Amino acid sequence: MAFDGITVAALVKELSDHLIDARISKIIQPENDALLVTCKAADGQHRLYLSASASLPLCYLTPVNRQAPLTAPNFCMLLRKHIGGGRIRRITQPGLERIIRFEIEHLDEMGDLCTKTLVVELMGKHSNIIFCDSADQIIDSIKHISAMTSSVREVLPGRTYFIPDTQSKKDPLTVQESDFRQGVFTRPMPLSKALYSTFTGISPVIAEELCHRAGLDSERSALAVSEMEQIHLYHIFSLLIEEVKEAAFSPRIYAKADGEPVEFSALDLSMYHDVRAAQFDTISEVLQTYYEMRDKVTRIRAKSSDLRHITDTALQRTVRKLELQEKQMKDTAKMDKYQLYGEMLHTYGYDAQPGAKELTVLNYYNNEELTIPLDPTLSASENAKRYYDRYTKLKRTAAALQVQMETTRADLAQLESIQTFLNMALNEEDLVQVKEELTQAGYIRAKGPAGKKRKIVSRPYHYRNADGFDFYVGKNNFQNDELTFHFASGGDWWFHSKGAPGSHVILKTDGRDIPDSTFEDAARLAGYYSAQRQAGKAEIDYVQKKEVKKPNAAKPGFVVYYTNYSMVIEPDISHLTLVDD
Repeated sequence: MAFDGITVAALVKELSDHLIDARISKIIQPENDALLVTCKAADGQHRLYLSASASLPLCYLTPVNRQAPLTAPNFCMLLRKHIGGGRIRRITQPGLERIIRFEIEHLDEMGDLCTKTLVVELMGKHSNIIFCDSADQIIDSIKHISAMTSSVREVLPGRTYFIPDTQSKKDPLTVQESDFRQGVFTRPMPLSKALYSTFTGISPVIAEELCHRAGLDSERSALAVSEMEQIHLYHIFSLLIEEVKEAAFSPRIYAKADGEPVEFSALDLSMYHDVRAAQFDTISEVLQTYYEMRDKVTRIRAKSSDLRHITDTALQRTVRKLELQEKQMKDTAKMDKYQLYGEMLHTYGYDAQPGAKELTVLNYYNNEELTIPLDPTLSASENAKRYYDRYTKLKRTAAALQVQMETTRADLAQLESIQTFLNMALNEEDLVQVKEELTQAGYIRAKGPAGKKRKIVSRPYHYRNADGFDFYVGKNNFQNDELTFHFASGGDWWFHSKGAPGSHVILKTDGRDIPDSTFEDAARLAGYYSAQRQAGKAEIDYVQKKEVKKPNAAKPGFVVYYTNYSMVIEPDISHLTLVDD
């Protein structure tokens, strides 16, 4: 989610609660575009992190200290000179802009009390931290913006600070119904885009939420909304803005059951009813936690990129190999015809005339005439032998191809399952066994002493439902085998997506009767942790563990079962609890 005006409003409320009248005790500049300001307030010490990064501008309170550079940058030295030891008197937000103003009182060189303003602009690539005097004259900024860079506003010492109005957006805190309807419903664009294009501080996510609360299609043209729907949407909009004005914030992070973050917000987003919502006390906690979670996911995807490339390359090669084998197998379909030709020539060959190019005989299998092509340079018996030789060769080829195709299909299934597990990986530990499987299969060259095993620290997922039943989910093929054949008891239940790669899910019964809702929960897990995750429905096979067998020399994770139950279910596990073992 973008750092929108509503998030900033929640942040201003939090900062005002903790930092008003706080004394600035320390300022460091740990990065070129970031500050860490330590403040001492009545309720203790607080660290304020400010970042003007173009890719990720941030502002929040953090318990984490950062290392100061050996030599303080000029902007940091300037702030220390002017506001070091000063007190924060006001923290404000102009309208619903993504801007925070810190008004700081301090004593100048003559001992007189004066006020300076530190302006933090959280505007994507235009983000900046600007230091101004009491007349809003810029003293300095963490980024200098000259007329060569921007034709809208210079951010240089001596210039007057102002907020550029480049998009002529309306202030949602003061807009009236007539202006709302005029601004939104006259735009030839989707309704959600019309909302965030009209108002300052409204992000695409909040625009989608407004449409969801109003029961309107966000992709519908704003020009096609009826008058009654316009009035209703304005009413929903007004209620949301009232939440902001009254500071009725509810900071939370929306994440998938496996921990992957989906969104964060300062307000409750009803459109994310199908994912987990973790509520926090402060928006600072939300911001720090969300970006740590997101960085974790980004980092693991970067770590797995080499494995993904190896898997994708091997998968493409295996698909082409199977296609070629299937084409060759199709060519062997002629062998039965050649066998028939040879047999008929042995029976009716005496009717063939020397030098004839074909022979028409009665096929005694179906009492129909059959025309057999002949090589005029060969006798009937020699033609028969030639057809039998072709038949024998194709028969041997078909038998060999059958074995090869079974091996290739097994390789393909293994690679598809590895690809699925790479998409599920959330930690570096989750990749260890996947890499080990690729190494054992010969897709990665083994390094180090032969036979040396890696230490595996990754564990299967452990879930528990409202009925108190435990579910265990394999993160890779090795864990699938371990769960099914070493962890599960014969009376436990085994679940797996039908015809799609995915995790083995074990439902531990402990001798209890299983309610239908628990069977459904296990099936949801099997659907979620499979290649069918993105589908609206997933078909799941389930059977008691004692019915599941592993063929000799089968690849990791491959099993067979001959009797089973099936169900089709939505792979939604938002109501299940992930147990931290």
